[in-house]
Amino acid sequence: MIAFRGGFHGRTLLGVTLTGMSQPYKQNFGPFASDVFHVPFPNAYRGVSTEDALAALEEVFATEAAPERVAAIIVEPVQGDGGFLPAPPEFMRALRDVTTRHGIVLIVDEIQAGFGRTGKMFGFQHSGIRPDLVTVAKSLAGGLPISGVVGKAEIMDAPAPGGLGGTYGGNALACAAALAVIEAFEKEDLLARGEHLAARMRDGLEKLQQKYQCIGEVRGLGFMLAIEIVADRSGKAPDAALAQRIIDESRIGGLLVIKCGVNRNVVRFLAPLVTTEAQLDEALTILDGALNRAAG
Repeated sequence: MIAFRGGFHGRTLLGVTLTGMSQPYKQNFGPFASDVFHVPFPNAYRGVSTEDALAALEEVFATEAAPERVAAIIVEPVQGDGGFLPAPPEFMRALRDVTTRHGIVLIVDEIQAGFGRTGKMFGFQHSGIRPDLVTVAKSLAGGLPISGVVGKAEIMDAPAPGGLGGTYGGNALACAAALAVIEAFEKEDLLARGEHLAARMRDGLEKLQQKYQCIGEVRGLGFMLAIEIVADRSGKAPDAALAQRIIDESRIGGLLVIKCGVNRNVVRFLAPLVTTEAQLDEALTILDGALNRAAG
C-alpha cells in the first residue's frame, strides 16, 4: 500500500503504519506492518508541488513497489492531523488516473473532512473524482461512535457473510443518530450554512494574519480551517512552542482549540456546522486575545 507523509489513518496496527508522521502516534510502538510506502503530499507553503508529489509516487513505483504489486493508495482530501492541507484538485484527479491505469484501489479517507466540513458533503467532490472506497466516521453521527466504509459493489461484496464485523458493529443508537444527522443536512441546508460560516471565519483569520507576524499561513477548505504558526514569515521556521502557548491562552480565554501538523505548529479549527455567527465572532475575539498574549 501507498500512503502520504503527514497523513493520519487511525490507531490500529495498519492504521498507524499508514499514518505518515512519527509524533505522537508512532513513538514507543512497533514493529509496524511491512510493504507500506509513504510519499510526499502537496504543500505549496512548504514548496511541495503536485508535480513533486506525483514524481515521488513514480519513483516508489520504480524503486520500491512495482505498480502491479500495489493493492491500494490511501489519501485524505484534506490532511487533518497533517496540518489541514487540502489536496489540489489536479492532484486528486492525477491519483485517480494513475490508480485506474494500474488497477490500484483508490481509498479516500473522509473521516475528518467528510460531512460538510469542506463545503461539500465529501472532500473528494471538489475534484470531481469517484474513489473506489471511502471511509467515514466522526461527523457521521454527530458525536456518537460510528464508522463505515462505502465503495464499489465488487469490492464491498468480496468478503463472505460474517467475514467482517466487530463487537460494536451495527449499534442501533449510533445508526439512528447517523440517520438523524443526514436528515438534518437535508432539512437545515447545512452545506450552505457551512460555506457561509467558512467565509466569515476565513475573513477573521486573515485579519488576524495581518495583525500577527507569527501566522505564516491561513489555509483549509470550507469550514475546515487552520493557521500555521512560524517564528518568522521569511524563514517559515515552524514554532511549535508558540502554537502551544496560543492554545493554552485560548483555553484560559474560554476557547478550546488543538494543534496539528507534522511539526505540531498548526492551530486547527473544526467547529460544528450549527455554530452561530455570534459564537464564531466570540471565538475569533478570544483567539485575538490569545495571540496578543502569546505572541505580543
